[in-house]
Amino acid sequence: MNTSEASCRDPADFPRRVLLAVSGLSPQIVTETLYALAVRGERPWIPTEIRLLTTARGAEHARLNLLSGDRWFHRLCADYHLPPIHFDADCIEVIRDAEGAPLADIRSQADNDATADALTEAVRALTGAPDCALHVSIAGGRKTMGYYLGYALSLFGRAQDRLSHVLVEEGYEGHPQFYYPSPGERVIHTLGPNPRPLDCQQAAVTLAEIPFVRLREGQPAALLAGSARFSDVVAALNRALAPPRLVINVVDGQVEAGGQAVSMAPANLAFLLWFARRAWAGLYGLLRPADGVPDADYAQAYLEEYDRLQGLNPRIEARYRDGMSQGDFDERRTRVNQAFLEALGPREAAPYLIAGTGRPKTYRLDLPAAAITIKEN
Repeated sequence: MNTSEASCRDPADFPRRVLLAVSGLSPQIVTETLYALAVRGERPWIPTEIRLLTTARGAEHARLNLLSGDRWFHRLCADYHLPPIHFDADCIEVIRDAEGAPLADIRSQADNDATADALTEAVRALTGAPDCALHVSIAGGRKTMGYYLGYALSLFGRAQDRLSHVLVEEGYEGHPQFYYPSPGERVIHTLGPNPRPLDCQQAAVTLAEIPFVRLREGQPAALLAGSARFSDVVAALNRALAPPRLVINVVDGQVEAGGQAVSMAPANLAFLLWFARRAWAGLYGLLRPADGVPDADYAQAYLEEYDRLQGLNPRIEARYRDGMSQGDFDERRTRVNQAFLEALGPREAAPYLIAGTGRPKTYRLDLPAAAITIKEN
């Protein structure tokens, strides 16, 4: 399913619907959010599964209070006749530190970093499934957990994904005996020195949907496809927002774009170096060679750059003996651009692409001279 198709569909229509939440020692966030989504909403959104990320202590609280025997998750589903929702102990994921040990709590910078990475990876993995609509709740857990979870959805979220915070009426909010508004009368008492009775049936629970900026388009393919550290994704976006900077090391045959290494074969790097040197000198763009008429000057300029990189070899000399053809020109340009796109993603790669403009179309590396560094010794 492509992005445009997903944007035309209601999240409730997706076959897989996942509620993802974080919690600390108050697992009520799960039942309160599920109630607001599946029962109270004008158009119910009923998840097919629930995923909870928490600490080791939070996982025990969630298991005992939500899932053990006929506890609150099962009661909510029975009270409101909800269809089967996959949520068991295996759906409760404990955040782990850098050594793989379960986090009891989030107390240090290292714990904070581990939490950010775990939440980012969970969102990345779930948003990688095209048949899935993800609803993320940031109401539970420590404030940093909610921040990281919401930010992760901004980084990876698609048109069908949603972000929310559940609002619970004063007196009921945070009460250890309140899990959702009951369909019939159920009395609890307020906390504090002068307790008064409250009827859970009368509790107001509201879902506040939070708009967020979707930054998924343009992310590097490696971040979308593999494990994604929070710091890596943020660094990639910061590079995209920073002024472009291209560094070509002729001696080592290395390329850096915005501080990110870009792998490039010598035959393609020589083509980039040719265009970078022209941009550095402020020269005009180049036309493609005429169809069927290889350009001798282009071939000479290209071979000089190739020679500077690693010396000419008979195969390369033979290929360009009669000049650079239109096919050679297009192939090298495509491969240079593809190397930047694969390493950086469309958004970050854009300033470094060899692109054509005007009529007749001319091709150039559209970077200012100050943004280009060519190291030759």
